[in-house]
Amino acid sequence: MLALEAIADPTRRRIVELLAERELSAGQLVEEFDLSAPAISQHLNVLRAAGLVVTRADGQSRIQSLNPAGFDELDAWLHQTRAAWSRRLDALERELKADDERLAKKKKRP
Repeated sequence: MLALEAIADPTRRRIVELLAERELSAGQLVEEFDLSAPAISQHLNVLRAAGLVVTRADGQSRIQSLNPAGFDELDAWLHQTRAAWSRRLDALERELKADDERLAKKKKRP
């Protein structure tokens, strides 16, 4: 899962957060970090390869923006993981209720 690997890095997560607010040029992104332009470019390359960021030319500038479709993979993974935990928690709840019922029956016996 490239998208999850891409956002595992805190710098790339912050880039995604910034781009969620608005489109930015690579130069504007560099200004937000204590990193060199080539380092930010490498981070953007990883995010582009994961399908999370797209770049468009605007004159001499390269404008970075989020690719909503790139987040579908993350959304599907989160949905699947939540569903699995929900099933496990539901099963635990059933077991705990059954235990409570068994204890209540024991207490009623003379």
